Amino acid sequence: MKEIIYLKGDATSPQVSGHKIIAHICNNRGSWGAGFVMAISKKWSLPEIEYRKWIERKTATLGEIQLVPVEDEIVIANMIAQDGFVNFLNPIAVRYEALKECLTQLAYRIKSNDVSVHMPRIGCGIAGGKWEEIEPIIKETLCKNDIQVYVYDLK
Repeated sequence: MKEIIYLKGDATSPQVSGHKIIAHICNNRGSWGAGFVMAISKKWSLPEIEYRKWIERKTATLGEIQLVPVEDEIVIANMIAQDGFVNFLNPIAVRYEALKECLTQLAYRIKSNDVSVHMPRIGCGIAGGKWEEIEPIIKETLCKNDIQVYVYDLK
């Protein structure tokens, strides 16, 4: 079983060679404009374009993933694991079960390949989640399947 490797830096600039997936959480309402998606959009336009098409087709539901190739060795994983937005009635918008389903699908899609997964502390910013809830989900879905995960904290 692999362990999560924590790094200082930008998750949109993976610090290892080889095939990489940059995983992040999206909401199910079609809003793309705050949080980590801004760093993604600054480097690549296609993940947002594909996400918006996905939302328009009404097939982007909680627990689903969308893989968007952006460079020869980099794919963005848009994961629908946020239900709406944080507010008084919805203090935690990330849905842990949906995140578990997304990461399970991701593990299934890449398990037999030599691919590493890179991410910020997904679900802990504007989605309102707690890392102590999310980290075990990552370990259970990705690390237990021998997928190397790198979690980035900005310097």
